[in-house]
Amino acid sequence: MQIEGTSVFKGPVDCMMKTIKNEGILGLYKGMGSPLLGIAAVNSLLFWAYSHGKRLQTGSSGIEPTLGQIAIAGAGAGIVNSILASPVELLKVRLQVQYSDAGSAVFSGPVALGRHLASQFGLRGIMWGFWATVAREIPAYAAFYTAFEFTKRRFAHALTDGDASKLGVAPLMISGSAGGIGYWTASYPLDVIKSRVQNAAAPPSRGLGYMADAAKAVYSEQGMRGFFRGYSTSVVRSIPAAGVTFAVYELTIRALNQGGK
Repeated sequence: MQIEGTSVFKGPVDCMMKTIKNEGILGLYKGMGSPLLGIAAVNSLLFWAYSHGKRLQTGSSGIEPTLGQIAIAGAGAGIVNSILASPVELLKVRLQVQYSDAGSAVFSGPVALGRHLASQFGLRGIMWGFWATVAREIPAYAAFYTAFEFTKRRFAHALTDGDASKLGVAPLMISGSAGGIGYWTASYPLDVIKSRVQNAAAPPSRGLGYMADAAKAVYSEQGMRGFFRGYSTSVVRSIPAAGVTFAVYELTIRALNQGGK
């Protein structure tokens, strides 16, 4: 929806129905291989950078970081995370929008596409849209972690006398879902721009003006609404995805800490 605009899909339901009609149910899973292969490394790097960012600000004293420090750590983690997230997202975006009847090359998966981009453009082809990814990740993960921590702390004060380590799965999942909503709300227009950049005919030349050019193209085609095409779908997806991610992360950290005592 971000790339095709209003000329192809009227909305998320129309997009889903046309995809199933034209490509079958598996059409809804196009581009899945890239995040499936890369998500473990991406999330590992992300949460490591986030934890390190918190430690740099608070030291090893065990002092609870402020929400401002959480936001800074999240923004820094987003920058570091872009190193892996950019190529993963590039392959996903380009695989999701390819059609067998479009008259252009169709790739069977991320490996084949990655090889093609590398042979055509070298390293620039693999890191295509890196700075656009960085621009998205900074506000995205600042909001992601801040919304999670804010909601988790509110639950802790209400349910466990301020001890967040005693929260159950449900409060953690709701807090994680809040983080996912914060992620997309803070960064969605930038995600639209990133998708446009990564689906262009060729990697951008040097400089960062290409992001402004992509933004102008979106606005000229669809106005301000173009920057939010697909927002509702992303938010709906983020509720279970971020909820599970944070709940599993928090429970895993607890188990590791208990095992080390």
